[in-house]
Amino acid sequence: MHHYDILAYIAAAWLAIFLYRKRYRRLLPLPPGPAKLPIVGNLFDIPVDLGWLKYHEWCQKLGTDIIHLDIAGTSIIVLDSYEAAWELFEKRSSIYSGKPSLPMVTELMGYDFNSSLLQYGTREHRRLLHHAFHPGAIATFRPHALKTTHALLCRFLDNDGEDVCQDIRQWAGEFSISVAYGLDVKPKNDPYIELTEDGNRTMLFAALPGKFLVNTIPILKYVPEWMPGAGFKRQAKEWRKHARKMLDAPYEAAKRNLRNTGGRASFSVLGLEKLNLTETMSHEEENVQGVAGTLYAALSDSTASALASCILLLMDHPEVFKRAQVEVDSILQPGHLPDFGDMESLPYIMAIIKETMRLRVIVPLVPHMAQAEDEYNGYRIPKDSIVIANAWAMLQDEATYPNPTSFNPDRFMKDGKLNPEVKDPGHATWGFGRRICPGRYLALEILWIGVTCLVSTFDISKAVDKDGKVVELSHEYEAGFITKPLPFKCSFKARSKAAADMIRTASGNDH
Repeated sequence: MHHYDILAYIAAAWLAIFLYRKRYRRLLPLPPGPAKLPIVGNLFDIPVDLGWLKYHEWCQKLGTDIIHLDIAGTSIIVLDSYEAAWELFEKRSSIYSGKPSLPMVTELMGYDFNSSLLQYGTREHRRLLHHAFHPGAIATFRPHALKTTHALLCRFLDNDGEDVCQDIRQWAGEFSISVAYGLDVKPKNDPYIELTEDGNRTMLFAALPGKFLVNTIPILKYVPEWMPGAGFKRQAKEWRKHARKMLDAPYEAAKRNLRNTGGRASFSVLGLEKLNLTETMSHEEENVQGVAGTLYAALSDSTASALASCILLLMDHPEVFKRAQVEVDSILQPGHLPDFGDMESLPYIMAIIKETMRLRVIVPLVPHMAQAEDEYNGYRIPKDSIVIANAWAMLQDEATYPNPTSFNPDRFMKDGKLNPEVKDPGHATWGFGRRICPGRYLALEILWIGVTCLVSTFDISKAVDKDGKVVELSHEYEAGFITKPLPFKCSFKARSKAAADMIRTASGNDH
């Protein structure tokens, strides 16, 4: 037989197998899910708030770790187990590295610069992020972390927990703006921090499933503003102004500093130094600006939420806080505040952070998109489905984390060290596959130094009202794409006069 004939037979066999598998997949059933109405499907079933709870409830009721919903023709797949997410997002990452289209956010509101909302194919953004924030590079930003954390300790001294969430937001804003742009900020009412908070609030609100129908039915973006029901277009026009200011104002300030003084080490300055800047912004410079804007927005919200949650949990568990103080006291020299060189010697502090991120997951639902038809456990996953990992459910899995609703950092400890056999909640917290958060190492470092410095210098307790009664904590959260504790009060008391003096000295030396 001629070798061309052999190749023809092989090609025919391959084509037959391909067509069979394609037809076989189309014959597979969709995953189970709540009953669907004609045309609109589950449009009226999609939860607007606390969706992770409802999705988990449906999965429990149906006895499955994968469910299907239909929103007027758009397939939504929810994965309720770590195993399902790992199989699809990690092992088949080439299929699931896309992001769902959010026309309200990207096209109408102008957040098309945000790296976390772009499709995986944006290589320039990924290259910039990896270069700046891989584990070997983030030491560049440790001085920023120490300076902003020492300033936070000073605010705790002065304000005594009267508005702890505002103090923490200031800390997170200072750090993110310093890292992204190398800028100093005002101690109160800083315009850059206010821009971040306004922009993040509207962006995250608009990204929530069920908030705006245009995210599910993209053709609605072409509806004229004057038409009845097109209020979302007028709203987006107003919010677009926030997005533009948030992107441009700090970036232009960083460029001015670079021209005038050389600028301070930051993502923007390091990126701009490699470019030949002209009057017209190049494609490469647009990428630097977009990644800086993403970093500035993402770091501030996530780190603020995590530290506030940690303080809430520690106030409810004074025995955990006291044990953390004992660990820190055992390795710190008198007259010294914690530094990053102490991290390996303080495993219990890291266990507290891991348990906080497990119990108070920052991003409960992690959306991806299926870029090709696929199959999982005998179910069909249609191409272009929005595939959501329910990170909250994964981190509440009793088989992995016994008594999952309890705050127990010891679950991550064994023989005085971190136990590598316990699944790290970071696997679900930071995302999966090629969409994993590139700033995770930096975020973990700023959170670690914040918690460690707090533990080493303060005693914390619940606030007392004017009648001398203890103000109990509500543990209420603002439910959004990123969950955040609602404002609460507490009491911060320096452990000693020496601790207070040390804070003042460290903060003064940073300026």
